[in-house]
Amino acid sequence: MSAKKSEPGIIRRFLSSLGPGIITGAADDDPSGIATYSVAGAQHGLALLWTALLTWPLMAFVQMMCARIGMVNGRGLAGAMHRHIPRPVVIVAAIALFAANSINVGADLSGMADAAGMLTKVNSLVLVIFFGVGISVATIFFRYHQIAEILKWLALVLFAYVITGFIVHPDWSKVAHAAFIPHWPKNHEEWSTLVAILGTTISPYLFFWQTSQEVEEEKSKGRRMLVRRLGATRGEIITRKIDVDIGTFFSNLVMFFIILTTALTLHPNGITNIQTSKDAAQALFPLAGKFAATLFTVGIIGTGMLAIPTLTGSAAYALAETFAWKEGLNRRLRGARHFYLVIIVSTLIGIAMDFLHVNPVRALYGAAVINGILAPFLMVAIVVIARNRTVMKDQTSSVASAIMVSIAALLMFGAAIGMFVF
Repeated sequence: MSAKKSEPGIIRRFLSSLGPGIITGAADDDPSGIATYSVAGAQHGLALLWTALLTWPLMAFVQMMCARIGMVNGRGLAGAMHRHIPRPVVIVAAIALFAANSINVGADLSGMADAAGMLTKVNSLVLVIFFGVGISVATIFFRYHQIAEILKWLALVLFAYVITGFIVHPDWSKVAHAAFIPHWPKNHEEWSTLVAILGTTISPYLFFWQTSQEVEEEKSKGRRMLVRRLGATRGEIITRKIDVDIGTFFSNLVMFFIILTTALTLHPNGITNIQTSKDAAQALFPLAGKFAATLFTVGIIGTGMLAIPTLTGSAAYALAETFAWKEGLNRRLRGARHFYLVIIVSTLIGIAMDFLHVNPVRALYGAAVINGILAPFLMVAIVVIARNRTVMKDQTSSVASAIMVSIAALLMFGAAIGMFVF
């Protein structure tokens, strides 16, 4: 009897320990990411469906390496880099991250406002202010554990895309063929879309957010002093690995179904000029039915609420650790003013972009260029730190992990070169 009573406690503790990996994975499917995957399906059909399977292990290894750095070293990624990478390099990386993230915030706010406007008929600029101010206020005044709990539940909204994929009644034999037998890009458009998918899936802001979440998790357990956060038990690392694997799998599953849905509805009908997530949602209404299109639209709003705090928060952590400011979502506003100022300014830049009618597609291309250049260099730094025995207290990442992240870095270097070539 006592053994049976202890099982729910173990399960409950395990489930409560999940979160950072799931949140980070879900945040990858933001409105701008949805737009990218929609373009892939609308323009190329099922040709690039296989990328959802390719990017899952790469993303999982990178995120787990970042998680391990935070758990073992007790610092965020910028904090760990600051002690082993030249300071000017870290400063440039933090500022570039802030710029790219702010652009993404603007694009995501635009996508959310357009989607909400379709459902409510409220002016999109009013909704941009509503979402931007509302999300930033919640990020500032809620504490980390509250934010983490909200984001964890918001991740469930992504199931809307999985459901939508089943509603369009795919031919699963053709889907399996496209998923497991890669179609090598044959023209300029397919190569460009492949570059965009890689840049959207393996994004620098996720590296910083994942690492800083681990530090916040430690602080929420009362380990405020750095010395108390050093090292991690084998059980903690295994639990986080499961968490990261689930989160990244979920992220790529959603990517898979977005490409699938648009490939089976928009592509056969010649609707290929998809520039935003709103375009995809509007086109789905007459083709996939009102219920499927509404689910797709609601998903855009939910993913924006999930992604924007991670975008502004990751930039705030990076800059705060770089310039030795007091930081953390567990601190009050007056206790970490510079940290929260970054969140506010990043959000205001995003709102201003919409009022200045900045083209979201061009803005996202600019962000993709920054991320495409930044990501592979960051991954090299992450491998160096994660394999350093002094930094990692003899709990270094495995050789296999280093090889996989190095492969991801090489792919991203290729993607960065590809962006300039194309």
